[in-house]
Amino acid sequence: MNEEIKSSNLGKVIAVSLSDKHTFSKENRQSIKLVKGLGVEGDAHYGSTVKHRSRVAQNPNQPNLRQVHLIHSELFEELKNLFTIEPGQMGENITTIGINLLELPTDTILYIGKNAIVKITGLRNPCAQIDNFKPGLLKAVLDNDDNGNLIRKAGIMGIILQSGEVKPGDCIHVELPPKPFKKLDRV
Repeated sequence: MNEEIKSSNLGKVIAVSLSDKHTFSKENRQSIKLVKGLGVEGDAHYGSTVKHRSRVAQNPNQPNLRQVHLIHSELFEELKNLFTIEPGQMGENITTIGINLLELPTDTILYIGKNAIVKITGLRNPCAQIDNFKPGLLKAVLDNDDNGNLIRKAGIMGIILQSGEVKPGDCIHVELPPKPFKKLDRV
């Protein structure tokens, strides 16, 4: 993990999306409302307990650590020679620019827009559904580091600590947790 991450990182929201159904892609909106302890109002994954189908099948009483999904638009740029991907199409609620989301440690706090506060819980673990959207995309969003450890590049997940409206153009301020940093893992 990069110990040089600055706590004053500023990024921006370039798109916000939601879907009230369990669809892979989400529809872009002018704004979304993040609700403390529940997630994105109107989204299929809204609630205090887990809503992702595979996790509900395992234990429907698990806490929802995946209330909001963020993807860095730089991923779309990285994949542009193989795939054309627009914000919301990979199922994220918030598409960002200017922050290396994957390098943030667990428990990082994101202040988004005027009021919303999100606590990062971990990495999105992409599943085979991603290949139904674009064949070969699953392999493209997975990689290995120099030690052979799996790298998941399909975004990060978080919980809502404070409610607020989020819209394109909103600034994102990053506040790192106390050291030692805990590397993001799948949630």
